[in-house]
This record gives sequence, C-alpha cells and structure tokens, in this order.
Amino acid sequence: MKIVLAGAGAFGQKHLDAIRQIGGIEVVSLVGRELEKTRSVAQKYGIPHVTNDLAEALARPDVGAAILCTPTQMHSTQAIQCMRAGKHVQVEIPLADSWADAEAVARVQKSTGLVCMVGHTRRFNPSHQWIHQRVRRGELEIQQMDVQTYFFRRSNLNALGEARSWTDHLLWHHAAHTVDLFRHQTGGEITVCNAIEGPHHPQLEIAMDMSVQLGASTGAICTLSLSFNNDGPLGTFFRYICDNGTYIARYDDLYDGKDEKIDVSGVAVSMNGIELQDREFFAAIHEGREPNSSVQQVLPCYRTLGDLDRQLAARR
Repeated sequence: MKIVLAGAGAFGQKHLDAIRQIGGIEVVSLVGRELEKTRSVAQKYGIPHVTNDLAEALARPDVGAAILCTPTQMHSTQAIQCMRAGKHVQVEIPLADSWADAEAVARVQKSTGLVCMVGHTRRFNPSHQWIHQRVRRGELEIQQMDVQTYFFRRSNLNALGEARSWTDHLLWHHAAHTVDLFRHQTGGEITVCNAIEGPHHPQLEIAMDMSVQLGASTGAICTLSLSFNNDGPLGTFFRYICDNGTYIARYDDLYDGKDEKIDVSGVAVSMNGIELQDREFFAAIHEGREPNSSVQQVLPCYRTLGDLDRQLAARR
C-alpha cells in the first residue's frame, strides 16, 4: 500500500517510526509546511517526494490512503479533502475543534464509504486494552476514572521543543482522549458533563487549566484535570477504580494500586500504541471493514466536547 503522510513534526515522525515496524506500507510523499525541514525528515525515512501541497501528494499514482498529523485547525478540512479524492484517511486526534466540523467529516465518510479513522491512541495502548478486555469479559466494572493530563506549555512548542505554527487546546485535543476513552471503556453513553476553566493565556488566548466531570449511563464517573501550567511530572495518567482492583495506566504501561507493574505484553503484537493504531488502520483498509476508532465510533466524544465548549463560553 502506498500512502501519503502530512505533517513532518514530532507526531508525524512517531507514525513514520511505527510504519517501519509494520511492513508492506510505503510512504511515497511527505507533506509539510516548511520544505527544508520536511526534506530533512523525508531523507531520514527514505521518502521520495516532498511537497507543501496535500492535493499534489494525493494525486500521485497508486496512493491509496493518507495519515494526517497536521495542525488541529486543518484536520476536518483535510480529512474531507482526502476522502473526496478517493483516499482512505487516518486523521490524528482531534478530529475537529468544533462539533459542526466533526459532523461534516462523518457525513462525507458515510457518503463515500471510505475508511476514516481518528487517532484516539488510548484505545490502542496495551494498558487500556488490558482493562477493556477484562471489562468485556465481566471481570471488572469501572466505578470511577480519575485522569490527570499535565504539561508545562506556557510557550507554543511541540513535543520536540520546536516552535509551533498553531495553538494546542486542552479541551478539543487533550480532553478528547479521556472523553472518548471513558465512553469506550465503560460501554455506556455520557449522560452528564460539566467543565470549568482557569484564566486564559494573554498571548495564546486559551485556558491553561481545566477541570471536567463526566457521568456515564453505567453509573461510572470520571474526573479529569488538565493543565499547561504544571511543571512536572508531565504526561497523562489514568487511574481506574474498579469493583475488583485499582489500576494506573501510564501510556503503554499498567500498574496496580500498589504501583506494581502488570505484564501487558501479551495483549497485542506490539507495546507501542501508535504502531497498534496504524496497524488497525491498514488492516481495516485491507479487510474492507470499519476500524476501531472510526469517525462514526468517536463522533459522540465530539458532541460532548461541543457541549462542554458551550458551557465554558457561557461562563466567560
């Protein structure tokens, strides 16, 4: 399969590393805003074509799919562009930064029938898969999820410490991981959602601290704390309080309530959530099926984010 990857930054390179482990996939074009930096990344990964025009990349012969690791504000428009060009698409989280744009992508997916998958990586991390499998087997029932998403991002830098051309967002990006995962793991619909936010950054013009509460139809609750002001430790940490044990997920790794590591190596073929996410995208295309984390599956998450966004706007 020949694919296009758009976005040569920190997360785009994570996908390129993952694709190297999968085999049978050839990235034939790399799309980036700054051509010199994009050429440098393309040379590192042996990608023959570089452009700053997604349409040019999609028009290349034999291209069947695209992965979008571009700025959030471009995701919905570019996902629609890919599908209208007849290409399957995986768009990194978040699908959109508004409910209306998320709905628009879902409508195009339905009309084209193409695979459109969203990069909700937490569904694929072995740690969360271990919990998910036990819940589905009836061995665990989630009572509460307590989640901390903490970064120190008072200037506009990416994961490589490089300047960004766009602004990240606690609600539409980082909360999206937890809102979708809460629904996915409990197997229920979100029936209650509340949010409050701290002061907005004077230059970035976004909230730097936020708190979200969720309730599911199963009776489970979720408390999510997010911050761009936190000076360590950094990352996202999920505490599952269940009827039969407490578990703490730190990306791909899982620990019990006594902080003893749980072996999750047998959950999937890799311990890398990004690789597992990409494997699912390519497998869904080959098998002609809906992928886990399809746009239709994650759409309720964006409805909830839209509700939370309206709450926050009404309080400003």
